[in-house]
Amino acid sequence: MKRFASIFFVACLSVSHLFSQSLFESALDSVSTDNGEGTSPISMNGYTRGSVFGGGKTYDLATTFAEFALQTNLTKGKTLLNSDIRFRTGVFFNQNEQHVQFKELYAGYSDDIFSVMLGNQIVSWGRTDGFNPTNNITPNDYFFLTADPDDQKLSNFMLRSKIRASQFIDIELIGIPFYIPSNYRYDLFDMGPNVTFGPGVYPEKKLKNGALAGRVNFDLPQIGWSLSYFNGYDPYHGFDVQDVDFSTGNPILTNVAAAYRKQTIGADFAIPIQNFIIRGEMAYNITDNPDNKMYIPASDFSYVGGLETNFSGFTIIAQYIGKAVSDFKELTVPVLADPTNPMAQMEYAGQMIDYENRLFNRKIFNQQEKTNHAASLTLTKSFGYDAWNAELTAFHNFTSKESLIRPKLTWKINDSLATAIGGNYMKGEDKTMFGYASKIMNGAFLELKATF
Repeated sequence: MKRFASIFFVACLSVSHLFSQSLFESALDSVSTDNGEGTSPISMNGYTRGSVFGGGKTYDLATTFAEFALQTNLTKGKTLLNSDIRFRTGVFFNQNEQHVQFKELYAGYSDDIFSVMLGNQIVSWGRTDGFNPTNNITPNDYFFLTADPDDQKLSNFMLRSKIRASQFIDIELIGIPFYIPSNYRYDLFDMGPNVTFGPGVYPEKKLKNGALAGRVNFDLPQIGWSLSYFNGYDPYHGFDVQDVDFSTGNPILTNVAAAYRKQTIGADFAIPIQNFIIRGEMAYNITDNPDNKMYIPASDFSYVGGLETNFSGFTIIAQYIGKAVSDFKELTVPVLADPTNPMAQMEYAGQMIDYENRLFNRKIFNQQEKTNHAASLTLTKSFGYDAWNAELTAFHNFTSKESLIRPKLTWKINDSLATAIGGNYMKGEDKTMFGYASKIMNGAFLELKATF
């Protein structure tokens, strides 16, 4: 696989010398350029908002906070700087907290052929909606509860370059020197008095633990598609048992987040056909030693197929989300051979701890069975001359029998003031991930946001 990575990057670099055009359209479209006609090279905007999320079983108010965001875009010639800095204060899960978050902060160079950016950036790969198996770069703060799920995305410090190989082809190369994990708050889960969670165990901040990624993207009139490769530690990590304390007579477990390295070969496509867009995304994830380390998932093939259309003013996105484990092995429930033997009891206790925690990790990675099947549906509609926008997202996992529904209604009161109200309802059987999370993450949200 290392040979594949070398061939992939050599091919990308070779193609880059054959063609030309511009890149980083999204970054450049968002900034004002000094074109010699009096246009200011700097633009500033932002917002302030108040947000509340509550009504769950564990917390009356899970989060209440106020936030100020300042977003700056500066261009001078072929040089640019982008920043998105957020100042936040509030109560999060009954803890008073203040944060200064550099959502994005990077500098770069861009001309008609080549662009390079260095700094904290958010990169989202894939063409399907919400479920993107090729997107292994961006970590998430899954317990930052707001009206906008995109608020959960976290930036990585990275070197990112793009090359426009032709009118329809661009190449993206990314190097991430240090690992940043996604933020779980499983310490908030009620998993019984014998289970606690300690600080995570992550790779040392050395270049050998960094990540490399590359993508060749094709945007043709009839189809858009890409091929991608990732080699690094997955932000979506598992958990390991750090300590087992038998001093009280009953084992007390301390679990910790633990990162694992993987390689991902991915592809995606989008095909417009009349009033429909057919989307697909797939990734083959390759891992090592899943049998020896409980926090490492088995190699698997993840895929999403979707259909998007407009009907009577509604935008409808329906998706099937699947996963197949290439070398699936059933977990065996331990059996206590001799209940009267203290040594056999200790051995049985250790085996049960290993079994339960391996099963917990499999639930995190949706690898309880050899195959996993789920579906999602999103409906959106604007009305009242686009002053109102209604959105409904539903998800159901047929394998684990977990469900989610999220309605949201947004009212644009005027050009600079908007409010959003909605809710989040998760349901799962006992000891499922949604079963644990629903006690915290179920509830309603209300937000008032002023932009400038």
